Amino acid sequence: MKERNSIRSRIRALAAIVLATLSLQAAAQSKDVEVGLIAPMSGPWARQGQVMKMAADLAIDTINRQGGIKSMGGAKLKLSVFDAGDSVEKAKNAAQRMVADAPGLVVATGAYLSSFTLAVTEVTERAALPMVTFSYSDLITSRGFKYVFQTSATGDQQAEGSLPALMEMAEKASGKRPATVGIVMDNTAASVAFVKPIKDHQLEKLGLKLVVDETFTPPLANATPLIQKVRSARPDILFLLPTAISDAKLLLEKMNEFGLGRGKLPTVSNGAAILDPDLRSNMNVAQLEGVMSVVANWSTSSQKDAVAEFNRKTGEPWPTQHFLTTYGDMWIFKAALEAAGKADRAAVAKALRGLDLTDGAARYFPGGRVKFDDSGRRTGASLVIVQWQNGIPITIYPPKDALAAPVWPKR
Repeated sequence: MKERNSIRSRIRALAAIVLATLSLQAAAQSKDVEVGLIAPMSGPWARQGQVMKMAADLAIDTINRQGGIKSMGGAKLKLSVFDAGDSVEKAKNAAQRMVADAPGLVVATGAYLSSFTLAVTEVTERAALPMVTFSYSDLITSRGFKYVFQTSATGDQQAEGSLPALMEMAEKASGKRPATVGIVMDNTAASVAFVKPIKDHQLEKLGLKLVVDETFTPPLANATPLIQKVRSARPDILFLLPTAISDAKLLLEKMNEFGLGRGKLPTVSNGAAILDPDLRSNMNVAQLEGVMSVVANWSTSSQKDAVAEFNRKTGEPWPTQHFLTTYGDMWIFKAALEAAGKADRAAVAKALRGLDLTDGAARYFPGGRVKFDDSGRRTGASLVIVQWQNGIPITIYPPKDALAAPVWPKR
């Protein structure tokens, strides 16, 4: 009898130890998981950075409210924000501070401008910190890095896909194909990446002649000399490629002043700066009518839940590319952390490389799939063309995702 009681005591003690161990493991696993956002929070691109933070906060709130990372005992996501500033040097310094001051950071997103992202990822790669980005430059995922993941169609892919589509739209609407092209661009990496294939071979392939070719360094102080050249040459289609909202405003207002706006000269941009609500708030909305832009992400019918949540919880009139992709990035982080089962950079990077999602996070990206190839590029990433119509930028291409028919400006 005495021996039986002793056995029972040992069993109870062992059970207590196991229970305590499991509790400790659960407590450890349910700690916050630190995820990062590095983006411009100051300078001419601050607006975009603030929208990205808004998206991350909103997505993280939803993820945490729905139980956090279940494979890690319900661990909650915690966002740390780092200001990339207004120059490549400041962005690189911010990245160095990020990896030094936040050793617990598991994965991050950023850094808006391709020029910034190229510098930031040089730092994050050395720190083996997984970095997800929507920046456009082809160079981002052409360097053999193992910890960089690009969700957007690259600038090269966007240029290759968009120009033939734009030519078709023009011919269908006006009965003739454009013959001449003008380019006014800033010298950031995304604009350079977009223009390169156009100049390298697309103009010749499509029978187009380049009649204006101007490049400026942002921020732009005076748009008059640039638009004077456009007015003199009068191309059939103008690629207007600013990445700062203030530069887009200056250029468009000058075009209207010279009688080239409001549909008189078909104008196409690249990126979301020219589609931002802040632009509409700071200029005559009629001056935006008909302007188009090629972007990697915009509202489609598959994103209606996120758009409804966005409209309900923010004072913004519509979600931009920066919002949608950063919102989607947080859901990619969740999927990778669920697969990894621990807050470990190498494990999360491995999980990112193994993702193949057609639901969840995939709903927030054109193409409807989140899978990365060996270089880190998202498989099947596609482009979207958006046009200002009646004061709102709305998706007009591809046809399966379009929410309105394109209106080709007539000269």
